[in-house]
Amino acid sequence: MRHFASRPARSLELSEVIYDKQDHVARITINRPQRYNAYSTRALEELAAALHDAAHDDAVGVIVLSGAGDRAFCTGGDVKEYAEEYVQRPRDYWKYMNLFRAYIEAILDSGKPTIARVNGMAVGGGNESHLACDLSVIAEHAALRQVGTHVGSVACGGATQWLPLNIGDKRAREMLMLNRPVPARRALEWGLVNRVAPSVTRDGAFVGEATEAQIKLALEGRDGYAISLEQLDRATDELCGQLLESFPECTRYTKEQVNFLKNFVWHSTVGHAREWLALHYACAEPLEGMNAFVEKRKVRYRELRERAALDQSPELPWGAYARRCPRCGATGLPERFEHCGRCGAALAAAVPAGGTGRA
Repeated sequence: MRHFASRPARSLELSEVIYDKQDHVARITINRPQRYNAYSTRALEELAAALHDAAHDDAVGVIVLSGAGDRAFCTGGDVKEYAEEYVQRPRDYWKYMNLFRAYIEAILDSGKPTIARVNGMAVGGGNESHLACDLSVIAEHAALRQVGTHVGSVACGGATQWLPLNIGDKRAREMLMLNRPVPARRALEWGLVNRVAPSVTRDGAFVGEATEAQIKLALEGRDGYAISLEQLDRATDELCGQLLESFPECTRYTKEQVNFLKNFVWHSTVGHAREWLALHYACAEPLEGMNAFVEKRKVRYRELRERAALDQSPELPWGAYARRCPRCGATGLPERFEHCGRCGAALAAAVPAGGTGRA
């Protein structure tokens, strides 16, 4: 039997990704709507598997990447999983980044045009996923956003590399540093997407150029407003049909050539990004950012900044590991500890403001 013979999509036996192949189009859908299509570690493995299968299947000419439902395309990594798994085991985040890298590179190296069907918000790694694709069609109610500097991470899984190429230096810095949403129409104006599809309806009729207030009502299902993805599907299908009317080998090499700068900045930085992020997960910023997200509370940004100003080791949750217990001799105790973590004895004194607290 031919090794690369076409096989049914169901043979992959995926659980967090919906995979379908028909009419020369492979459709890959992140199926975690309860988590706003944030990808889990398992989902990353399944996404890469589906992308590799589509890339090697001669019956597939176009790949469409999307999310389930109408609220989210993808909201990046599952922050709850981050807090439970990777903040506790920073060494495992290095492994996680290998899986994320394999997923993104499966898009870049698929050899086939890949369309991001942006059916809802694309946040963090979700925005990076759409940036990795060749073309993007976005529903009018959707928005694009990066959040790294607000949750204790850095958007170096594609955003820091590709946003300057797509929208220029200043706009890229605005998205990466301010973390504000970019609505669909502005995304089209900036060159982040190729098409905007109407998605807001009122009493069954599409609303042209929906306002922010109308989008809000539609997402809430109030006053006769609703969300419909009919036009998004139509626009996506039209692009698929147009892409299929071309020679596959010429299209594949065109993608490879156009990817030159994209690949250059990606491969020049992603290894370093993986190493730095894995090390950074042992620091206070991701611990505070991820836990605040899970606990649904405000992040204490200013507290870390104030500790830095007072030279109180803000990189570590409880300060530098510099104290020693006078009773049991335990060493490496955090500066802000008032009692020994081994024997419970009171330590000499609390760390004074601006002091080092070293024994």
